[in-house]
Amino acid sequence: MNRAQGKLIVYYDGSCSTCIKDRRWYEKLAGKTGESVEWLDITGRDDELREQGVDPDKALRELHVKDDQGEIHSEMDAYILLMSRVFVLKPLAWLISLPVIRPTLAKLYHSWVERRLDARA
Repeated sequence: MNRAQGKLIVYYDGSCSTCIKDRRWYEKLAGKTGESVEWLDITGRDDELREQGVDPDKALRELHVKDDQGEIHSEMDAYILLMSRVFVLKPLAWLISLPVIRPTLAKLYHSWVERRLDARA
């Protein structure tokens, strides 16, 4: 089974309303493909995250996805992996993987996350 077909575990912040909306949006677009994605709310699971090799602070600041081989993908790699599984999102996954787009989008994403976390604190 390759990464495009195997089970994915997506670590997301269940206390973030935008993250929840993004999850619902993905599930709607994914249809049956979404059944191969397990969503794990990271809220209050610091020890479990550490056991799986995920830094809890980084999990709040970057999307993390575990593939069926147990490999953890983070930040843009995680988004690309997740989006490339859904037919209508494949072009977007390709676009964000481009050398000019990827670092710019990563910087914007980190800036947005930092503002969100600062507002929550």
